[in-house]
Amino acid sequence: MKKILFTLAVIGMAAFRSFAQTTTSKDGGKFSIGVDAALPVGSVSDYSNFAIGGDLKYSLPAATNFDVSLSAGYTAFLGKTIDGYKSSDLKAIPVKFGGRYTFTGGFFGEAQFGAAFIQDGGGTAFVYAPGIGYAFAGGLEAGVRYEGWSKNGTISQIALRVAYSF
Repeated sequence: MKKILFTLAVIGMAAFRSFAQTTTSKDGGKFSIGVDAALPVGSVSDYSNFAIGGDLKYSLPAATNFDVSLSAGYTAFLGKTIDGYKSSDLKAIPVKFGGRYTFTGGFFGEAQFGAAFIQDGGGTAFVYAPGIGYAFAGGLEAGVRYEGWSKNGTISQIALRVAYSF
């Protein structure tokens, strides 16, 4: 798994470098660190009532009002107790590439895709995550997204991300 993460990081940085040559913005890239709180939806809600996580994202301007991003984080679907038996937590490391368009007034739309490396022998799932949000003055931002992990079915969530950009 470490080799896969390293390979994804190298590919992502190479892509960012190529976009940096054509950027039309005078701003450089930004890091953001965020906390996610989520409600599991679909069949995973039978085993989990809540998911929590965090991530680090790097965004780079690629065109006017459009950024590309690379993020990596950690997500845990907390198992719930059913008839005295506690479901085990589902933990993963999602790594996503994305694009974000900022509309007038700080509102944005974002789409991300990548891979979720599921721990404890769960393998790798394809991740897709469309969302919307608002960037406040001073670096604070909040967004809501639907995120699905596809691998022999779909594990999905509706997540709220609160982040600080620097």
